[in-house]
Amino acid sequence: MKTYFRLLSFAKPIEKFAIPYVIATLLAIFFNTFNFTLLAPLLDTLFFDKNASTGVMKVAGQWDLLAQFKNYINQTVITLGKPEALKIVCAVIFVSVVLANFFRYLSQRFMEDLRVHTLLNLRRTVFSNVMNLHIGFFNNEKKGDIISKVSSDVQVVQFTVTNTLQVVFKEPVQLLFYVFVLFSISVKLTLFSLLVIPVSGFIISRIVKRLKEQATAAHESFAKMIGFLDEALSGIKIIKAFNSTERIKDKFDAENQFYSNLNRKMVRRQQLASPVSQTLGIMVVVIIVLYGGGLVISGSKEFTASDFIMYIAVFSQVMQPVKAISDSFSGIHSGISAGERVLALIDTKPEMVNKPGAIELKEFNHSVSFERVSFSYKETPVLKDITLEIPKGKTVALVGPSGGGKSTLMDLIPRFHDPKSGVIKIDGINYTDLTVESIRAKMGIVNQESFLFNDTIFNNIAFANPEASEAEVVHAAKIANAHEFIVQTADGYQTFVGDRGGRLSGGQRQRICIARAVLANPPIMLLDEATSALDTESERLVQDALNKLLKNRTSIVIAHRLSTIQNADLIVVIDKGAIVERGSHQELIQQKGLYNKLIELQTFND
Repeated sequence: MKTYFRLLSFAKPIEKFAIPYVIATLLAIFFNTFNFTLLAPLLDTLFFDKNASTGVMKVAGQWDLLAQFKNYINQTVITLGKPEALKIVCAVIFVSVVLANFFRYLSQRFMEDLRVHTLLNLRRTVFSNVMNLHIGFFNNEKKGDIISKVSSDVQVVQFTVTNTLQVVFKEPVQLLFYVFVLFSISVKLTLFSLLVIPVSGFIISRIVKRLKEQATAAHESFAKMIGFLDEALSGIKIIKAFNSTERIKDKFDAENQFYSNLNRKMVRRQQLASPVSQTLGIMVVVIIVLYGGGLVISGSKEFTASDFIMYIAVFSQVMQPVKAISDSFSGIHSGISAGERVLALIDTKPEMVNKPGAIELKEFNHSVSFERVSFSYKETPVLKDITLEIPKGKTVALVGPSGGGKSTLMDLIPRFHDPKSGVIKIDGINYTDLTVESIRAKMGIVNQESFLFNDTIFNNIAFANPEASEAEVVHAAKIANAHEFIVQTADGYQTFVGDRGGRLSGGQRQRICIARAVLANPPIMLLDEATSALDTESERLVQDALNKLLKNRTSIVIAHRLSTIQNADLIVVIDKGAIVERGSHQELIQQKGLYNKLIELQTFND
């Protein structure tokens, strides 16, 4: 129940929806019950003569509305005749049915508002927390599992929370109204007939006992399928290139089969609850008909024939709320299981948070420095005892063999990760004393993977500065050598680039990414293989533009081409997580060390 109440907290302010829902539901229940009680006056009107009608009149209490109405109808039969009495009964039945359906509609409308409100808050909270999580979280988690939690699991949770809330209030109250009517007719018969409720509840609880365990497995299996789908769509070219279509289809089909079988078992258990409860109910109805019908036939004065028929009609409805309650018990297991997965994602705390009292970095004036910095992914060391100073206005190139730690070092600068030991400072201020947002605001980044959003070229370039004018976007594109190919596209700057920029070539995507960084106009530029996807001519033009752009900026560059790094103020050679050489291009060539070897082999790959 702790999980359920936590999920219910996302419905706040719940009283905004709950109060009108309760009022509308109570009125709907009242008129719905009243509809069945009108069966007795209707039967009296149709099948009883004046003498019989007079005989069944009894003294009605102040609050016994049914008895008062029956007396009124019987009196109408005596004074005005059956046709007039029938008109009155039919008019009352019509009004009661209209009111019952009107208030039922209102209650469902208020509940739907609550459901949408809960889903809105829950999905907003989940997505917000996911966006706040540190980069390392996404390296360890499957994207398909996250997508499943944000979409499918959240949907299951919100239906379970609101449906259960509806059942917890509406169905018990409806059951009480029915039971009250039954007791008003015959206490002895009602006490016997209600034995079916606890018996039915016990049997159903045994049936749905394993549903939560199966529901958890089903949610995890669905997340795996989403993961397979995402990987298949992302790597469709590789799949087709290696003729692996059938193998990937078989892999997906195996998980799909497992998920389907699990769902089949769950549905069978859930569906078993309804016929069990209905069978028990019918069995009791048969016994009631035998017992009560015998009393009517024998001429017992305990209740009239019309009351007995009304009793059977009302009791047949008793099992409806009982069935709804039993169905909610089977459904809540699936919702709680999905809720635990969603709450686990909400409860995941981002490692990268601003400490209390963190200050904002107003401007960058001097340098970024690493002091004995070490970093590791879990137990695997990546960087070891790095000490490095990057002065303002200088270009520092990071080179070395693949897997040496260059990209990890680059990721520490915008504080995507915090070092395990050592200190990173900017202008002498410890990174941890500054807000993450203000640090990143001073940096422009072009990654090795040229990622674009499924939007227009204009919006992709303007992503770092949404308020940029068209002239500023065009200027940035020209610096990145992108303007010429952009204007040749179908809609120019308003051309959609497709999923991840799939409609553009690799070189075109990279140039748009460079334009995006240029438009941000930051004092520090981080270029991770920024020109790797460009052809020779484009690379020369873009590199020349970048050299001019970076002239008065601090830049940290990872590159494997000599043309990119030969003019760097400082070249840092990183191997196996440590700095093994540093100096200018000419100084490192003269040392005849690892840098010179990499130059000769031309394998500057990260």
